[in-house]
Amino acid sequence: MTRFIFITGGVVSSLGKGIAAASLGSILQARGLSVTMVKLDPYINVDPGTMSPFQHGEVFVTDDGAETDLDLGHYERFVRMRASQDNNYTTGRIYENVIRKERRGDYLGGTVQVIPHITDEIKSCIQRGAGNADIALIEIGGTVGDIESLPFLEAIRQMGTELGHERCLFIHLTLLPWIGAAGEMKTKPTQHSVKELRSIGIQPDILVCRATMAIPAEERRKIALFTNVEPRAVISALDVDNIYKVPAMLHDQSLDSIVAEKLDLELPPATLNDWDHVVEAMESPHGEVTVAMVGKYVDLADAYMSLNEALRHAGIQHRQTVNIRYVDSEAIEREGTSLLNDVDAVLVPGGFGERGIEGKIAAAGYARREGVPFLGICLGLQVAVIEFARNVAGLDGAHSTEFITHPRHPVIALITEWMNAEGLKEYRDADSDLGGTMRLGAQPSELVRGTRFHRIYGKDVIRERHRHRYEFNNGYERPLTDAGLVIAGWSGDGHLAEAVELPDHPWFLACQFHPEFTSTPRDGHPLFGDFIEAAAAHRKAHEERPS
Repeated sequence: MTRFIFITGGVVSSLGKGIAAASLGSILQARGLSVTMVKLDPYINVDPGTMSPFQHGEVFVTDDGAETDLDLGHYERFVRMRASQDNNYTTGRIYENVIRKERRGDYLGGTVQVIPHITDEIKSCIQRGAGNADIALIEIGGTVGDIESLPFLEAIRQMGTELGHERCLFIHLTLLPWIGAAGEMKTKPTQHSVKELRSIGIQPDILVCRATMAIPAEERRKIALFTNVEPRAVISALDVDNIYKVPAMLHDQSLDSIVAEKLDLELPPATLNDWDHVVEAMESPHGEVTVAMVGKYVDLADAYMSLNEALRHAGIQHRQTVNIRYVDSEAIEREGTSLLNDVDAVLVPGGFGERGIEGKIAAAGYARREGVPFLGICLGLQVAVIEFARNVAGLDGAHSTEFITHPRHPVIALITEWMNAEGLKEYRDADSDLGGTMRLGAQPSELVRGTRFHRIYGKDVIRERHRHRYEFNNGYERPLTDAGLVIAGWSGDGHLAEAVELPDHPWFLACQFHPEFTSTPRDGHPLFGDFIEAAAAHRKAHEERPS
């Protein structure tokens, strides 16, 4: 029988519930349990797919094509699991499910209410997301006291009553602020947060307290007394300079052992050698590289969360500190590519919209001309193709129909704009209007033997995740390949270009898919690993060059 661990937060948001939950999941997995994780988000959007990165940060994409909260990326990076649409539910999706049932007549004409209908749907979704795992960690978005979170909190309260303490555990993450002027750690915010949680019928079993320093014994006793939690179950979640230190930090305080005891589980001890290796590799690098990430959300690191982590994972694999320099593509438009002069590699990530596009195209051109390692992802492939078409293949006016309605040479376009009716038939038969909606989720790509992509992956067929609408226009395959562009990968059906490279360049690769979504700190990713290796070689060659 699946056991459920519910993680709530209090006082303020952004305390790291996702990291704490994922770290606990990784430790329990190391102790032999199968683990899955579910995120419940209180916003009314059905999913975050249409939300601005400035509002929400990155949209994480699962294998089955769900657009989800960025915390699911943390789940996959810490816990060896593959998330799906059943691992992230929003208020909007819950209500959408209930309204659909009501329209079908499933409630037999009865009045549909928050309790029991909405809470029953939440409980059903939690059970669905848990599957057959030994442990399901359920993270509730927002903070206790938020009006929009109340249905989720009521649902997990009901589950705690229905399933009992043997199968349900409540962990509350809260804040212990240090007031410098008073020279004191204040416990009142935690006390009031727990009081709020208890007022709706949930007694936390464990408190994880975010703080800048270890909790003094006196404060720990005070918190335990006022919150009705055992002193040993008041856990310090200290600020760390590396999130991959969190599993060991929680394990050292016996969080996993307390969880196992409260859920009546007899488990072998945890072995965290792989996490120790990750931390040791990050703290004892053999070198460093600087990667320019040329985008338009440069003031918001969360917008590129998975990319940032994938680069760091590659650094772990190759013992390199990866310094990420965010370069605003609009700044390149204003000031030129001199902003890239001292970097070891250039990465152009995915994105939508015309703003800053010419700066991204210029960045791809700079990397091509100067022999700087270049990785283009999604839109990054498209701008690389546009730049090559304009400046190498001689196709003046080359552009994407995303940005110009009728470009002279639409080298990037919706497939409905260039593929013939016979080629489109199978997409239509699959009930997929790819011209109007995105190609989402994990899909196979066939790599061309002899290409750098094939060598890096070491496979003929790979599966990577997608999130895009516009495609390489096959009508321009001949002029571009005649000019030296190599199409290194095709979609499984052979219709769509998935990867391109320049064989006469030290390292110039671009892909339509998003490899960052499958990179993990313990295993890395071959494409990012080779990219960072190329950046290190470029830096070394530059340092050895006579001045």
